[in-house]
Amino acid sequence: MDACISRKLAQGVSMKVVVYLASVALALVLVSRPFLVVSSSQAQVDPLIERGRYLVAFGSCNDCHTPGWRDSDGKTPVAQWMTGSKIGYRGPWGTSYAANVRLEFQSMSEEQWLFMVRTRGGPWPMVWHDLRELTTSDQRAIYRFIKSLGPRGTQVPGALPPSQEPSTPYMWVMPQNPRRHQ
Repeated sequence: MDACISRKLAQGVSMKVVVYLASVALALVLVSRPFLVVSSSQAQVDPLIERGRYLVAFGSCNDCHTPGWRDSDGKTPVAQWMTGSKIGYRGPWGTSYAANVRLEFQSMSEEQWLFMVRTRGGPWPMVWHDLRELTTSDQRAIYRFIKSLGPRGTQVPGALPPSQEPSTPYMWVMPQNPRRHQ
């Protein structure tokens, strides 16, 4: 009888060990699964998105389109990039505002963006002429990066004619002649 009990106890302990080890293995697979998903999705990321991030940063797009960019010495988190500004640029053309490009791109196709870059001009400070000098691939990269950020922020005020005083803060952008000393 003792041998029978010992055998059953050994089988029970063995089964518990097997169940325990299987549970540990399953837990490890489940815990590592998010990392596996990230790794496989990173392998499928559009390489133009990273290129677009580089171009937006290097092209100084954030200087106007990202509130607080200059004050943060370029350390504004990417999640806050390209949300537009309520600080206007005022000059002989009136007052213009840096657009919330993230909101605009939500209703704009990549082809519409490329057409806009090729055909649009406008008041200072937007540098459409510089964007036109980029390759089509780089123009696509900028679009894909900004689109990948998703919508964020609110619309900025619309442009104002020269005769209308803005109700928001603005920078006066007008060349000044130096005073002549007598």
